[in-house]
Amino acid sequence: MLNSSIEMNPDRVTAHKLNNLLQSITLLAGMAALLGLLGWLLADIKGVIWAAIIGVVCLLVSPRASPRLVFKLSGARPLSVAEAPALYALVKSLALRARLPTLPQLYYIPIEAMNAFTVGNRQQAMIAVTDGLLRGLTRRELAGVLAHEVSHVDNNDMWVMTLADTVNRLTSLFSLFGQLLFFINLPLVLFGKSGFSWLAILLLVFAPTLSVLLQLALSRTREFDADLGAAQITHDPLGLASALKKLHNYHSGSLGRVLMPGRPIPDASMLRTHPKLEERIRRLVSLAEREPRTIESFSPIDEDLVVFPPRLSFGPQLPQWFMGWHGH
Repeated sequence: MLNSSIEMNPDRVTAHKLNNLLQSITLLAGMAALLGLLGWLLADIKGVIWAAIIGVVCLLVSPRASPRLVFKLSGARPLSVAEAPALYALVKSLALRARLPTLPQLYYIPIEAMNAFTVGNRQQAMIAVTDGLLRGLTRRELAGVLAHEVSHVDNNDMWVMTLADTVNRLTSLFSLFGQLLFFINLPLVLFGKSGFSWLAILLLVFAPTLSVLLQLALSRTREFDADLGAAQITHDPLGLASALKKLHNYHSGSLGRVLMPGRPIPDASMLRTHPKLEERIRRLVSLAEREPRTIESFSPIDEDLVVFPPRLSFGPQLPQWFMGWHGH
């Protein structure tokens, strides 16, 4: 199924991989340090310990939405092997290359938007693809997109982002509790009889915002790493780059503005869950040993890849908190 192979620059692959790893560790450590600092401000070392204990408990017992429920709410339905034998063969090939323990289950969403996203973990992963994605991409481009999703599964990115979300929620909770204590002691603060420092107060106020920005930066880093993983799985960074270029053209055109009117402002880089498409394409193209001047075009997708329904129907908007290949 994967016939295209491009010689990649090993030095650039290693550099990107190391950079993504260091950024992810730094951002997660920054979020944890911010939470620990709030705990220290509230109750010294006991606050730090309680923050760690509560965080672990939340990770262990917090309710998680069933992946199948998530897909049901998104208007998705499971794809059987009989409906899409070649598509499953492609995913199986990618999963074997990534050494996943189980084959991801595929879901189909009958909407025109070009999108794909993943939920679950290495033991039980589910990948959803939209009708627009299947109809709009070539086989090579689709392999790149699916490899991106498989890379998310292989990297346990859903768990990483769940951890980041837990830390972010605890930071907001500690911040709210600290601000409540401040207002209770406000008369003492005004008369200078309280030990509250204005620096601590500012930290309590702005800590949730800082935590969210760190979480968004972590999400962007994990997307870069999934792009790199996809290139390593397929040995073809240009396949995914070509798919991203189509997505960029889709968003830039009038159809994208009609179907996705609520997409983020292009210049609000710090508020993105995904990196800019132009930067993702640039990084993917740079992985090739010999950088092409343009991204090649390939033959359309084979008709036997999936059985399409007779007509499209528009479902609900996809949830934006799941790991996916899309960007803005």
